[in-house]
Amino acid sequence: MPGVIIRRMHARTQLAWMALFVLALSMHVAGQAPSGVAAAAEGPPRRADGRPDLSGVWMPPYVPDMTVNRRDQRGYAEAPFSPDDTPQMRQALAAKGNKAELPFTAWGLADWSGYDAASGDYTGSCFPFGLQRSINAPYPFQIIQDERHVALLFEINTWHHTIPFAREFPKQADGNPTWFGYSIGRWDGDTLVVETRGFNGYTRLDTVGHPHSDALHLTHRFTRLDRARMAYTVTVEDSKTYTKAWTNERIFRLMDAPLLEYSCEENNRSLWDGRIKTWTPPWVKPR
Repeated sequence: MPGVIIRRMHARTQLAWMALFVLALSMHVAGQAPSGVAAAAEGPPRRADGRPDLSGVWMPPYVPDMTVNRRDQRGYAEAPFSPDDTPQMRQALAAKGNKAELPFTAWGLADWSGYDAASGDYTGSCFPFGLQRSINAPYPFQIIQDERHVALLFEINTWHHTIPFAREFPKQADGNPTWFGYSIGRWDGDTLVVETRGFNGYTRLDTVGHPHSDALHLTHRFTRLDRARMAYTVTVEDSKTYTKAWTNERIFRLMDAPLLEYSCEENNRSLWDGRIKTWTPPWVKPR
């Protein structure tokens, strides 16, 4: 019996030391977590208010073409096109006169068929990329979050976009369209849903130039899967450009690095040397 008692006391001593170790470890990890964020062993880290913490510097996949699949990107294409098409397959369809890889309206297809970046793309003149093309770019962006707002800070050209948690769009959105549009956010469980309207219609959705109009409505969904990954979907609706809505899916990955300064104007030699043409804004009257 004395041996049994000693083993039991030894076991209790081990448990006590283990408990102290776990407590110390948890305090150390919690001390490393961002302010207001509760450390979690599984799933996304959470803020003190219980919401998922989306903050951090995130690296998105580069998506020059929203109709194809790439690493961490699921595109959308309308049959007979497929997101898994090779460039040769796309060229063969284009040779037959078919350029409708998205569900274009007649206006949308005419705009897409007539687009030529060499004739002057607005980004070559350092105008704002617009919200979706900025997310598609091969540069990271930072998310800053509190109880009232979420802000996106883009490395590309140091642009920013603020998303208030609200039920209605701001009054200034009426009759005052912008390059990035106006966004409002809400929570759907652990997913941040962002609705964006009020675009000026001057931008393109991606690098290859898929069009949109001032009727564009984007629905973004941000779901943090764990400490390192964020699931993202965007649904594109634009009754002037597309006959139906279509969606892309992505995975963003957390970066352990700050954003860098970016200036389009500082070294825009392609524009200065005449290799690309200056973009003429729609509000400039031809002489």
